[in-house]
Amino acid sequence: MTEFSRMSTGLGEECGVFGAYDMDGHDVAPSIYYGLFALQHRGQESCGIAVTDTNGQRKVLSRKGLGHVNDVFNEETLQELKGNLGVGHVRYSTAGGTRVENAQPLVINYVKGTLAIAHNGNLVNAIELRKELEYTGAIFQTTIDSEVIAYHIARERLNTRTAEEAVKNAMKKIRGAYALVVNSPRKMIGARDPFGLKPLCIGKRDNTYFLASESCAITAVDAEFVRDVQPGEIVTITREGITSDMSMAVPEEKHARCIFEYIYFARTDSRIDGVEVYHSRILAGKALAESYPVEADLVVGVPDSGLVAAKGYSEYSGIPYGMAFHKNSYVGRTFIKPKQSDRESSVKIKLNVIPEVVRGKRIVMVDDSIVRGTTCANIIKMLKNAGATEVHVRISSPPFLYPCYFGTDVPSDDQLIAHSHTPEQIRRMIGADSLGYMEISKLKEMVGDLNYCDACFTGNYPMEVPGEDISHAFE
Repeated sequence: MTEFSRMSTGLGEECGVFGAYDMDGHDVAPSIYYGLFALQHRGQESCGIAVTDTNGQRKVLSRKGLGHVNDVFNEETLQELKGNLGVGHVRYSTAGGTRVENAQPLVINYVKGTLAIAHNGNLVNAIELRKELEYTGAIFQTTIDSEVIAYHIARERLNTRTAEEAVKNAMKKIRGAYALVVNSPRKMIGARDPFGLKPLCIGKRDNTYFLASESCAITAVDAEFVRDVQPGEIVTITREGITSDMSMAVPEEKHARCIFEYIYFARTDSRIDGVEVYHSRILAGKALAESYPVEADLVVGVPDSGLVAAKGYSEYSGIPYGMAFHKNSYVGRTFIKPKQSDRESSVKIKLNVIPEVVRGKRIVMVDDSIVRGTTCANIIKMLKNAGATEVHVRISSPPFLYPCYFGTDVPSDDQLIAHSHTPEQIRRMIGADSLGYMEISKLKEMVGDLNYCDACFTGNYPMEVPGEDISHAFE
């Protein structure tokens, strides 16, 4: 992600994976393209597609590059990707730098054939696993932990009867967050970490099966949502259908789905583990209105993830809901990186206030998070410059106090404004008339009975984590 994007959004998205297997032998690259388009919000840094023909020579054809899906692929390049089994990936670098060799899917050629692998998430034991592989002769081409997973699966495959057994044996070694799509010559395998930190689901259209990070991508290819892959589950899709291996699963009380999927990451029209993302954000807004009522004239949301929570705040409070911002959707990764001193202007390039909506009004502004505080302060300043008389900020997540090691770009403690400042101090720093964060106890209302990870707010990690930032350990 560019420095501009970091400034504009505060948080970085995760990655997105998408796999397709057409049992009738038709090319799947066009479907993967549309699936990745629907997952573009999860990563704008790089993307790729790898396909193979299960009825042919089993040669893997792949294309990947830096930029959005539309930057890397066109009609001509898609036509070159002939194959009825394939996997795609959109990337945002939570570990490893922005370079084309770090783009996925990774294609591994080894003694038993070829594997194509796409990974969403971060491993917490990637450093020791990589060192172990290096001391046994492995030569790494990338600086991402996904290559560690690929090597382990390939090595395990030498001693197992099937590719899915190799995936399971690799899962016994890797620790952290992952949703994997692995294609062997005639199989598509999906695997989800035992805690369920990263989402993965199954879809079907006629004789084609799909695996995707979010259900919105299943819908985008006109397929039917079948079900979510369960935490710890390995699903194998062949011509004979779907088989499931739950031997890596842990008890449900240990599940730890990322709560930020529901607050921010997932697209509004997605459904993850039985919970509608739109509904969870409406409930978040209602919880904020219940905890932090205020006399105001208008409720507005910061695009995009603050919009639905703002609607929920409006519905519960009875304060009218309005659209106060115009978002420029054409600011991509190729935008010139501004210097630190240019933060205010960079926000204005992406977001502009509509003066006639806010002039003379007391505004409740709902957003998903405050990371460093700079962006929020600039938006408040823009609202007041446009004539808003008061700006009351409501945040649909608790304060960020701890870094994330599982694939969410929550930075180190020293960059988290809430780690060293009280809410009142933050309120003064950003220029808000009042400030209210989601109460940790009310996160449960968003997701019902699901067990979730809230470590970035509480420090209660579902597993042992490193004592330092490992996101760029291989650079």
